[in-house]
Amino acid sequence: MLTGFSLAHAAPLGVFLLMVPESACLPVPSEITLLAAGFAVHQGRMPFPAAVAAATAGNLVGSLIAYALGRLTSRWPLWARARAGLHRCDVLLARHGARAVFTARLMPLARTFVSLPAGHARVPITRFTVLTTLGCAIWAAGFVLAGMLLGASWEHAGHALRIPLLLLGAATAVGILLKTCNRKP
Repeated sequence: MLTGFSLAHAAPLGVFLLMVPESACLPVPSEITLLAAGFAVHQGRMPFPAAVAAATAGNLVGSLIAYALGRLTSRWPLWARARAGLHRCDVLLARHGARAVFTARLMPLARTFVSLPAGHARVPITRFTVLTTLGCAIWAAGFVLAGMLLGASWEHAGHALRIPLLLLGAATAVGILLKTCNRKP
């Protein structure tokens, strides 16, 4: 038996572990994780700074994994559509630079995938890390705070947000697909 071990010590690790895949482009909804973390803060099982720090660190680790994948894809032969899509992302990042990485961290769906084109465009790693950390901290703090304020109602909010966020993500994906298919490579 571990002495001095409590849920308050384990909960930030759980938040961290759930946030890594979300930022590494896997479908784990950060909104639900962060609302649950806020509920844990509300119940006194985890301090607010620990919840935000764990979420931000998990986002950063997952984002660095996706960034590395993006850098690797610049060396792989890609079919024309993927190459054209990455080229458009490269142009967007070249035009808006740091603002594009930071802004994407504050938007559902885009926040999950921005690391791939940022790595492909070879955004400087220090700048990428700083902007990712800032954007993810703001995102995490907002949702953890919402979970705290919702208290015991957080589950209802999580279920209520799931469908609209999935619809928004699907609509965005369809829009991007239609736009990509209508353009010539």
